[in-house]
Amino acid sequence: MRAFELLGEWPVDNVAAAVIDRQGEIHLHGDESREFRLASVTKVITAWAVLVACEEGTVSLTDAHGQDGCTVRHLLAHAGGYPFEGDAPVGVPGARRIYSNTGYEMLASHLEDRSEMPFWDYVDGAVFEPLGIVASPQHGSAAKDARLDILNLSLFLAEIRRSRLLARDTFTSAVTPQFDDVEGIVPGVGRFDPCPWGLGPEVHGNKHPHWMSPNNSAASYGHFGGSGTFVWVDPIADVACAVLTDREFDQWALAHWPEFSSAVLREFAR
Repeated sequence: MRAFELLGEWPVDNVAAAVIDRQGEIHLHGDESREFRLASVTKVITAWAVLVACEEGTVSLTDAHGQDGCTVRHLLAHAGGYPFEGDAPVGVPGARRIYSNTGYEMLASHLEDRSEMPFWDYVDGAVFEPLGIVASPQHGSAAKDARLDILNLSLFLAEIRRSRLLARDTFTSAVTPQFDDVEGIVPGVGRFDPCPWGLGPEVHGNKHPHWMSPNNSAASYGHFGGSGTFVWVDPIADVACAVLTDREFDQWALAHWPEFSSAVLREFAR
């Protein structure tokens, strides 16, 4: 497969990838059992756990949490006014897209309080087990510390492509822009106005340049992680892709990821 051959040109020690084609078949490349730290791709897993909890009635998107006017919906969409790190707000809710690890750690704390169970135990029962994901025990930040191998990440990728855990309306809200007229920064990529984001996944929109392919549709959604990882779903092409590496995100990723994603679309969106 030509797309997977491109991975051999990347300046990384280890890489694994998964593509889900239009028929729903999963194509894997690399060591299927090596676990990688997902970094901020963790946030999509956290978001899914929170959304399952919303459907169960354990929490609600309208729950107030944090500063005045901030809700679970704001935090999921990086619109709560909290900084990348730090407890003190730096903006008002809904005014700007301020990418925030703090916001996701607040979400995990809120879910722990409401469910009366440790956050990662909730993820295991609400997300991993129903999807057949088997992984080492998870620990650490709900914003950046999950670890999965490519086989198990592909099962989660299939879920965010065609959700089995979320109702249609909830899923649609998760993968389409929330507070969609606000500007903001995609860390390491650039400032965009608007900067569309769903309830967990980033939405491609008209962002350029970007870590996805320029050929990804505006409706594409996903997330990348600072450890050199990403997931995306293009609902127009009906193709999804995930990559795991062990090299920190920097300019090498912006040089190679869009080319690879373009090759995936050419090869699998048929």
